[in-house]
Amino acid sequence: MPNADHNWQGDLLRDLRGPGEAGGTGAPADPPPAVPPARPGPAKQPAPAAQSWPGTPTPPPTPDSLPVLDKAMSAVARRPVRGEAVAVRAVRAVRRIVSGSAAREVAALTRTAEVLQQPVTTGRQIAVTSIRGGAGKTTVTALLGTTYAHYRQDPVLLVEADPALGSLPLRMGADALRWTLADLADIAAPQMSLLDVTGYLVQLPDNAWLLPGSQGRIGAMIDTVTYERVMVALRRYFGVTVVDCETLPAEVARVALSAAQARVLAAPATLDGVTSTYAVLQWLRALPPHVIEGTVVALSVTTPRPGIGIDAAAERLATTGARVHVLPYDRHLAAGGPLRTELLARPARLAAARLAAEVFELSQKRR
Repeated sequence: MPNADHNWQGDLLRDLRGPGEAGGTGAPADPPPAVPPARPGPAKQPAPAAQSWPGTPTPPPTPDSLPVLDKAMSAVARRPVRGEAVAVRAVRAVRRIVSGSAAREVAALTRTAEVLQQPVTTGRQIAVTSIRGGAGKTTVTALLGTTYAHYRQDPVLLVEADPALGSLPLRMGADALRWTLADLADIAAPQMSLLDVTGYLVQLPDNAWLLPGSQGRIGAMIDTVTYERVMVALRRYFGVTVVDCETLPAEVARVALSAAQARVLAAPATLDGVTSTYAVLQWLRALPPHVIEGTVVALSVTTPRPGIGIDAAAERLATTGARVHVLPYDRHLAAGGPLRTELLARPARLAAARLAAEVFELSQKRR
């Protein structure tokens, strides 16, 4: 985390402006076009031994596989709960039948699915970040990743670029971790196939894959060179990559924002969360127009009775030019354990699909 004297906003402005303007470093160059969608073979732990490709550094030794949760911590977890109570679900179902809204919901979901299933010429990278911890960015990353994996035929990658004990593997229900982002930076080579690459990733349901940032150890670090090398190398294998970034103004988060085709700013539905997010959006308005135009705010309601007016907060944030989507309160999401989409309440599932569709549509506008 840079100190208070470091001009991180200036650095991000320089990155986002690209090489066409003075002082810009630009985002990493696009790799070759993505390969046609393909179903990779199963990749189970333990991963295959690292291969040394011609002209690449000798890969590191195969690390030990470590559990995401040890036995003691697993005993602490309670049984997952549904997103809403049975009585609430029953009342909601009756209202849908009486009001005739079921047909409208089906039509809207069909349009959303059409957007999510659009083909890509090069892999789309979506960066999820926040201005502080506890804003729900990992939850938003997990929702986006599972939604893309459900609707798309090409492989989807979730990257944890927040190595400071990030919780993305836990949220995605991974059992064990072996290879990390830093390890893959020394292994990835142009000659590798999709099957080779997925041997170093954690396989998830629905043709999704996870690249952890660490093995749950304090002190694991990711620098910008490592991040750029891995992201450029992997883009051609995956139709959509969702990156769980560090909080701003961390250096890797700034690089991820500049390289992504779309950005998601996670914000909690609290007074301080909305206030700080509004300040960040106001600053983004001073950057090139495509930055704010490609930014979506995911406003997460984390309690049954929020202390602010949700609609008024969303309207206020939208005055900056960013798109705003509200993720309603859901007991299953609030519990913080592994995400199981079948346990989500219907409003949360629909909101996640709409958020994913708009973010993906925005990413298609940037090349």
